[in-house]
Amino acid sequence: MSIQAVRLFRKLDGLFAVYKPQGVHWKLVRDTVESHLLKELNSCPPPPPRLTVQFQLLSSGENRSSTDLTLSPSMVPSLADHPQVTGPQFHKVHVGIGQRLDAFSSGVLVLGLGKANGLLEHLCKAHVTRDYTLEGEFGKATDNFCHTGRVIEKTTYDHVTQDKLERVLAMIQGTNQKALIMYSQVDLQTQEAYELALKGLLYPHGKSPPILTGLRCIHFNPPHFTLEVQCLNETQKYLRKLIHEVGLELRTSAVCSGVRRTRDGPFTVENALTRQQWTTDNIIQAIANFRSTTRKIRKSGIYRQTAAQSNTSIQEQKSKGHDDAQNFSCDTMVDRESDETRDEERTKF
Repeated sequence: MSIQAVRLFRKLDGLFAVYKPQGVHWKLVRDTVESHLLKELNSCPPPPPRLTVQFQLLSSGENRSSTDLTLSPSMVPSLADHPQVTGPQFHKVHVGIGQRLDAFSSGVLVLGLGKANGLLEHLCKAHVTRDYTLEGEFGKATDNFCHTGRVIEKTTYDHVTQDKLERVLAMIQGTNQKALIMYSQVDLQTQEAYELALKGLLYPHGKSPPILTGLRCIHFNPPHFTLEVQCLNETQKYLRKLIHEVGLELRTSAVCSGVRRTRDGPFTVENALTRQQWTTDNIIQAIANFRSTTRKIRKSGIYRQTAAQSNTSIQEQKSKGHDDAQNFSCDTMVDRESDETRDEERTKF
């Protein structure tokens, strides 16, 4: 492999964010980034071919009938290292993906390269909040809460005002705030709970349903409206259903016409690479910009806690297998002893 290609490959180790357009599956985004990286890595000039010693047979020239042979050494390039013989230098670049986005949604999509692929799972479990912009439309309901679905109901929306919408959003946010306190397993009567709530550091322990930590209306022009959402453990289907529930609370119906993720933890839409920027140089630069963030994730408590839990589970499985093996051996010894006892009794009889 060429030294230039190896140096580029070693720099492809870290987390970065890309912007996934609407209507494109996340697998296509991942495969496109991977193909671009492989194409640029394999386009690096190959190393010069190795020279091998070859002996050429020459005639003596004095007498054609002479049997004397002359060997002349020469250095020739080895064809075994030719690109047409060896093929591409790199065949696979593993690109990991963080919190996924469905084909209907767009926005920030976090990817990982190299050893940073192991951080993606820990980033999803680190209880980081994500920001979304939801586009809604009053007046109809569909079977999948999306404006492209089959229309099952049409309603009026003239009675809906921005004040009524904001009151409904405040009610939904209050309900989710109670759920956050309940799943955080913190005693509300303590000073610690008050300080954590004041700093916004409350987060659910273990598995929990989707929780909204922030919800407000940023645009209202009936029948169209736009919501800004901060949430945990969410799915895009849940967010589309949220628009439907808002319509029901307002005694009308509503569908979601767009879901756009603007932030995924420390990765914002301003730092996400667009399709024209999915090149090796831009990706290396993006990885370098978030190098400190990657180190913080590695040093975070949730990373160590998850790693410790995985190691503990592995040790428990090993110990369980060892105990089962011991129990099996003990049972086998007991069976053998019982068999020997029966044989002795039969012999005596």
